[in-house]
Amino acid sequence: MSITTTPTPPSPLAKRPSPLKAATLPRWTPAAVAVGSAAVAVGIGAGAGLHSRVQWGLIAAVLFIVASYVIAMTVEGARQAKDRLATSMVWVMFLLAVVPLASLIFETVQRGIKVFDIYFLTHSMGVVADDEPGGGIYHAIIGTLEQVLLASAIAVPIGLLTAIYLVEYGRGKLSKVVTFFVDVMTGIPSIVAGLFVLSFWILILGFDFSGWAGAMALAILMMPVVVRSTEEMLKLVPNELREASLALGVPKWRTILKVVLPTAIGGITTGIMLSVARIAGETAPVLLLVWVNPMINTNPFEGSQASLPLYIYQQYAAGNDAAYDRAWAAALALIGFIMILNLAARGIARWKAPKTGR
Repeated sequence: MSITTTPTPPSPLAKRPSPLKAATLPRWTPAAVAVGSAAVAVGIGAGAGLHSRVQWGLIAAVLFIVASYVIAMTVEGARQAKDRLATSMVWVMFLLAVVPLASLIFETVQRGIKVFDIYFLTHSMGVVADDEPGGGIYHAIIGTLEQVLLASAIAVPIGLLTAIYLVEYGRGKLSKVVTFFVDVMTGIPSIVAGLFVLSFWILILGFDFSGWAGAMALAILMMPVVVRSTEEMLKLVPNELREASLALGVPKWRTILKVVLPTAIGGITTGIMLSVARIAGETAPVLLLVWVNPMINTNPFEGSQASLPLYIYQQYAAGNDAAYDRAWAAALALIGFIMILNLAARGIARWKAPKTGR
């Protein structure tokens, strides 16, 4: 006796394609669209007589965004096309931010490397005229370091204590007033800080131009940055740590000193170093208060001093090839100094970041 089995017909759902599956573009599509947009932009720019590469780049960016959206709309549908549109706009904005920065660094290195050597770093302008080759930035480096250190000595303690008050103690109208003035100080132009010190310290009190006067103006600019960065770092400290310390009978001031500040020290240090980098390139307050000195002056409390931003301005204003080379080399040194500070800030933040186990 034989038993026959009837095969089960396949389910109709198995033959029906899933509505969730849609056609997708290959992964190399954005790169191909970018290359095609660049080629078309070059053709349009050359045909229209546009000689600026910036204009070619802007045309390529617009073509890239439009082409990415149209191709995605045709192949993948409206929903994925919107995602492609947002992604392409993010990439274009990223390039618009990075390309000028990379161009600036490349131009500074290319022009500044001509005279950037040990001699340039270890000699001052001394007896060298602005239209003569030679000279260096040793006197400007000394002035910049002393002025920045003095400004930090003023701004960092005041900024830290102000931030501690706002986060740990400030509850009434005084804290709102302090917060308001910190916000106002954050947005004031550097020339206003220089004019304030000029009118009070030099014109009213009768003191002379000096690195100390410039440091006071730089401290005014640095203070709100320190307050804001420290305030945000202190707010990130969990309240449970404060409550646990207070529950053990530890006074509040000691809790702040031994628990809160060590927990946030990495972010606080990063904010301080970034604020130092922010004031290191200021020119207006130094031009008003420190004046110009081609000689080496290691005493910031007496007589005019030089600084790197002011040295760059002075050399570029001289208007000759030797001065231009020195200005670009000094700009390269200033960029290197600020870059070192930023890298140090990132390193400290990573070193002090809490370690999490797997």
